[in-house]
Amino acid sequence: MTAPAPERRRAPKMSPELRRQMIVRSTLALIAEHGLALTTRQIALAAGISEATMFQVFADKDELLHACMVEAARPDEVLRELAGIPLDGSVTARLLEAAGALEAYLTRMGTVMAYLEASGHARAWRESAASTAGLREVHEAVESVVASLAALLAPEEDSLRLPPGQIAQAYFDLLFARSRVLGRPLSDSQLPGLVQLLVHGALMTTDAPRG
Repeated sequence: MTAPAPERRRAPKMSPELRRQMIVRSTLALIAEHGLALTTRQIALAAGISEATMFQVFADKDELLHACMVEAARPDEVLRELAGIPLDGSVTARLLEAAGALEAYLTRMGTVMAYLEASGHARAWRESAASTAGLREVHEAVESVVASLAALLAPEEDSLRLPPGQIAQAYFDLLFARSRVLGRPLSDSQLPGLVQLLVHGALMTTDAPRG
C-alpha cells in the first residue's frame, strides 16, 4: 500500500513590512539593470508576487518609486566605511578612499534619481504632501554622509580656504552629479585629477604641491 503523500505546508505569511522591503529591493535591482525600461509586471515577477498583491502594499507606482529613493539613500553602510578611513594619510588619499566608499551608494542613488526624473516621477514626488517624510529622510541621509566627509578634512581645518562642510558638500555634489549620468560613471582614472582640483585649485602656484 502506497504511503499517503505528506501534507504540503504553506510558507509562513509575510508581514506587510517585509513584503514592502522585498518589493523595494527587487525594484532597485531592476532599475539598476534595466534603467528606464521597467514595468510593474517586471517588478511583480522579480518579487515573486502578482501585480495585484504589489498594489495591496503600494497605492501606485509613484509610492513604490518614492520608497525606492528613500531606501537607496539609506547611508548606514557608507557611513561605516567613511568612519573607517584613517586620518593619518594625506588629504588626497583620504578623499580618494572616500570616493571608493561612496561609489556604490552614489550609483544607487543616482540611478534611481535619474529614473525618477526621466520618467516624470521626480516632480510628482516633490509636490506630493505624502512625500514630505520621505524627502526629509533623504535629506538627512545626505547630510550625514556630507558630515562624515567633512570629518575627513578636520585635520586640515586651520589651513582650509572654506569650512570643511562646504568643501565636503562640493565634493559630494561633484561625485553625485556624475552618478546620475546613466552609463557614464566616474572612472578611476578621472578621480585623482578631480581630487587634485578640489585640494589644490585650478591654478598652479609655486607653493602648491603636485601629485
